[in-house]
Amino acid sequence: MATALFPGSFDPFTTGHEAVLRRVLPLFDRVVVAVGVNAEKHCMFSPDERVARIRQMLADCPTVEVLSYTGMTIDLCHEVGAQCIIRGIRTAADFEYEQLVATVNRSQDPAIETLLVMADAEHRDISSTLERERLSHS
Repeated sequence: MATALFPGSFDPFTTGHEAVLRRVLPLFDRVVVAVGVNAEKHCMFSPDERVARIRQMLADCPTVEVLSYTGMTIDLCHEVGAQCIIRGIRTAADFEYEQLVATVNRSQDPAIETLLVMADAEHRDISSTLERERLSHS
């Protein structure tokens, strides 16, 4: 069974994240959306809130699982049996950062591939940071 991991802080999970995920769903039997928990990062939503919101958004996707995690993404890949890490990119800066992360992950386990998915034009300007700003003023 082909399994992919879609990790991120997802604070919050945006329509851009959702669009990337829905585009890759046909490529895998199972996609695990992994909400990263970093005690040093101040988040607007708790891990449980983020997981619940994502599950609600993706309730129509039976091949998607949503969970939270701490630790290394590669370790979670091993735990859930993922052969691929999905990452969305919007800009050249995103590409540079994700290329570096993919290189580190590949050095830890060359069998786990990283798939970089370009954001659609209508989602290129959407970010969790801007979404948090919008939510704080509503």
